[in-house]
Amino acid sequence: MNINPHIFKSYDVRGVYPSDFNEETARKITSAYIEKFKPKKVVLGRDVRESGEGLFNSSLSAFLDSGVDVIDIGVVSTDMFYYAVGSLPVDGGITISASHNPREWNGMNFCKINAEPISLQSGLSDIRDLAMKKTFQINSSKKGTVQKKDVMEGFIKKSLSFVDPKSLTPHKIVANGNFGVDVVILKRAIEMYDLQIDVIPLNDKPDGTFPKGPPNPLLPENRDEFLGLIKKSHADFGVSWDADGDRIFFADEKANFIEGYFITAVLAKEILKKHKGAKIIIDPRLIWATTEEIKKSGGIPIISKPGMTIIADRMKKENAEFGGEMSSHFYFKENYFRDNGIIPLFLIMEMLSKYRTTLSELTKPYTSKYFITGEINFETEKKDEILKAAEQKHSNGRKEFIDGLSIEYKDWRFNLRKSNTENLLRLNLEARSKALMEEKKNELVSFIKTF
Repeated sequence: MNINPHIFKSYDVRGVYPSDFNEETARKITSAYIEKFKPKKVVLGRDVRESGEGLFNSSLSAFLDSGVDVIDIGVVSTDMFYYAVGSLPVDGGITISASHNPREWNGMNFCKINAEPISLQSGLSDIRDLAMKKTFQINSSKKGTVQKKDVMEGFIKKSLSFVDPKSLTPHKIVANGNFGVDVVILKRAIEMYDLQIDVIPLNDKPDGTFPKGPPNPLLPENRDEFLGLIKKSHADFGVSWDADGDRIFFADEKANFIEGYFITAVLAKEILKKHKGAKIIIDPRLIWATTEEIKKSGGIPIISKPGMTIIADRMKKENAEFGGEMSSHFYFKENYFRDNGIIPLFLIMEMLSKYRTTLSELTKPYTSKYFITGEINFETEKKDEILKAAEQKHSNGRKEFIDGLSIEYKDWRFNLRKSNTENLLRLNLEARSKALMEEKKNELVSFIKTF
């Protein structure tokens, strides 16, 4: 069997089922993971996708046949998987998931002990090479054991430990699960802590067929439905998750979608009140709102290449308290340095309760001062050519190459980078005025489209 090397991405494995990624592939990759890291006991989970059960069972059989004991945590969000690996006496684990990708995709996300991530730089390239080159002979004389465990309540307790649940005032919120498990998690949290939260559910029943299309909160069709329900229900705010739940997106009471960039600034300011002088990790796509707020609040901003494994590794290396990406991944030191899609919801709710304010007021210091394009994607085979030409065209600006190309001027800046997961060139731009943002956006989009 030949394995397509392109299913090995920077942070995980993702491919179309069953042509690029199937049960046989999953078994080989699991065997390669075992050979590389030699675990004795692991966590195994999966998301809601239709193909998940078969792939899960294939991975499970590889573990058991190799004498590895397995804790089966069932259908979970990715951040629940991280919690399980971080909190249980295991050597690592795998979850079967393709995040926000369309229905026909599936994949694998890997952890070492203490929920430490595995990327191409930290072992995934070795897993790829082993899986592609080796025929595995299972030679364990002793079979592994399997134990089923529900980790949801433990995950909720861990996530709610970041706030004082008794301080939370009543709120009405729209919660869009995008057919993953996060609305189920939220409802369980409300029951466990007797929280006065009125949930207006949207796409709340787990469903791996994703009947409304790709489970990506950033798609206009998903965003429009979500924002429309906030208006219709007169909610205090809204939250939306991607299908595997490790990213959370917010919209305010006026149904304005709030970029992860601005939520990072809001959370950093609050976290720095409790952790004076802490380091905060951000990504280079958009930086002014976050770096300026972090410095003003007495923290130390550190710009890192983005990516769920890269940021987590950098967090640990720097002993940073918090990390936030424009893509709405939010990372916490006390959460094994990993991202979590539930903690930010309760931190924001605690702030709204404590300061007796609205989400639009919390974000106004940033949304009124920093004007951004939102991510603009270009499908092109000329990525390197465009990046080189953009650098030459803007040779009088301050350059940075942390991820792709960043060019900064006094009143505007942009980042142009190749996607790690899709065949796209991505543009992000920010400016000190809306008019300048629009002007520079039109200039750059026109320039890129000439190629």
